[in-house]
Amino acid sequence: MLLPLIPLVAMLAPVRVVSQTATAPTNPDQIYEHEETRNLVALVNDATDLIRAKGEAGFTELRAAGSRWRQDDSYIFVLDRKGNMLVHPDPTLEGMNVIDLKDVNGKPIIQGLINAATTLPNKQEGWYHYEWPVPDGLLPRWKSSFVRLATAPSGKQYIVGAGMYDDRMERAFVVDVVNDAVGQIEANGEAAFVRFHDPKGPFLAKDAYIFVLKPNGVEIVNPAFPNLEGRNLTDVKDTQGKNPIQEMISVVQTKSSGWVDYMWPKPGESVSTVKSAYVRKAKLGNDWVVVGCGVYLADAPRARSTGTAMTAPELMALVRDGAALLEEQGEEAYPEFRKQDSKWFHDGTYFFIWDTNGTRVLHAADPSLEGQNDAEVKDVLGRPYGRMFLEAANNSSGEGWVHYMYPQPGDIFPTWKSTFVKRVSYPDGTQHIIGSGVYNMQMDKAFIEDVVNRASTVLADEGRAGFVKLRDKTGHFVFMDTYVFVLTPEGIELVNPGQPSMEGKNIINLKDVNGKELIRECLDQASKNGGGWVEYYWYKPGDNTPMRKLTYVRQVQSGQETYIVGSGFYTDEEI
Repeated sequence: MLLPLIPLVAMLAPVRVVSQTATAPTNPDQIYEHEETRNLVALVNDATDLIRAKGEAGFTELRAAGSRWRQDDSYIFVLDRKGNMLVHPDPTLEGMNVIDLKDVNGKPIIQGLINAATTLPNKQEGWYHYEWPVPDGLLPRWKSSFVRLATAPSGKQYIVGAGMYDDRMERAFVVDVVNDAVGQIEANGEAAFVRFHDPKGPFLAKDAYIFVLKPNGVEIVNPAFPNLEGRNLTDVKDTQGKNPIQEMISVVQTKSSGWVDYMWPKPGESVSTVKSAYVRKAKLGNDWVVVGCGVYLADAPRARSTGTAMTAPELMALVRDGAALLEEQGEEAYPEFRKQDSKWFHDGTYFFIWDTNGTRVLHAADPSLEGQNDAEVKDVLGRPYGRMFLEAANNSSGEGWVHYMYPQPGDIFPTWKSTFVKRVSYPDGTQHIIGSGVYNMQMDKAFIEDVVNRASTVLADEGRAGFVKLRDKTGHFVFMDTYVFVLTPEGIELVNPGQPSMEGKNIINLKDVNGKELIRECLDQASKNGGGWVEYYWYKPGDNTPMRKLTYVRQVQSGQETYIVGSGFYTDEEI
């Protein structure tokens, strides 16, 4: 049975509770830093005590409007272990089984809440994190719910909880997820590793993920940086020269658990940020491992970007100049491209040339790669950038951008690389592809116009059948914090891989946090001018802080249908 929309949005609403003193955590590492979190935990603890003392009779108190248990959108909810909602401000939900409720990414909400308090025999409380729109809102935001298992005098067991929309990760959340991961490993061995990689499971939330190290420093689990799995990281240093892996191993050897601070990049980013990781020893077979999870501290300092000063238009001009030389000289131009400290080869910028089958015929920086076919090569995110090079060069314009993650020479972390490729004809008539890329290039309007123009071509040629390409998170149209969206002229969102919960909804009246009617402005730019730029404040996917965003939109005709296609980038200017 489908639940009505409004009750679902309200079901686990953010909690605003009266000030209480939270029960002291049993784990000394698990200290709540924020008052809102402490208040929420105190409320759940007291509600749990009420049910343990009075049993089902306590439900009447928890239902009392205006009581400390239920004030506006602050309330306690109670579930049984089968997913039946027993206490909730919406009486139509009480008695309803909601076990199948999932968030916008397909993450099971109710089952996750139940598991947090019941999976491990010696752990009857826990946190669960998922994405859900605020009441009366469209955009999903990260939400954290705290639950406890309560056994009534009757012997029946209930899950008692409350939730809040969370703008930061508490250290206590990290402790909780590490304790769960240790329990999974000690109960199930290496079979637990699959769960740590599951994006719909409890071990991935916001920027937090579980990692596992052997005592010798070999990383065996890292969902955020899978290219590190199987590598010995003992000698890896952060941007401050600190060796975090050695320190983690030392902490668990001497104290069994503890905290280690160091500089490390967030998943999908290339610049390191201060991270505080909680690590704990876990028994794995006849040996032991280090299990950890980190929190990127709010307002933590970041390392300086090592990105080049070369801009997107400058790299495009360089590649086009190289293509012009190839059209005149063909292979005779290769020696010029190999000269270091020349216009073509300097400061990490160099050319590569492929034939139309994907075989490298020139690689100025590493000639040993020449003769290798890379048509099917993929990056650490599974993005098939070899095939994307070929597709970008074979489109109607004969050129385009490809964005993928790849480690810089001498580094272990994959970082975003932006490569511009162009199709070129040699004097003998053979077709080739020339390209050059830059690590950590500053986001540029040229990237956005390129991706919108290519998406427009897909829609003009394929219509709605092209939507699957636009939604593909390993394809051309989703990279970094950028994605393509499609609207109808009436304001119905047809495609939005960054916020898929918005698809199918009419959002013409949607406003940004400053009250700007951003959708109407996008539609006006596209319909009246054919295309243009719009500025507003919007949420990055998975982020709770609105940022300044610049969006480019175009109107596209496909048969009898008209589409408004757009994409944008964030300038990192907070509201």
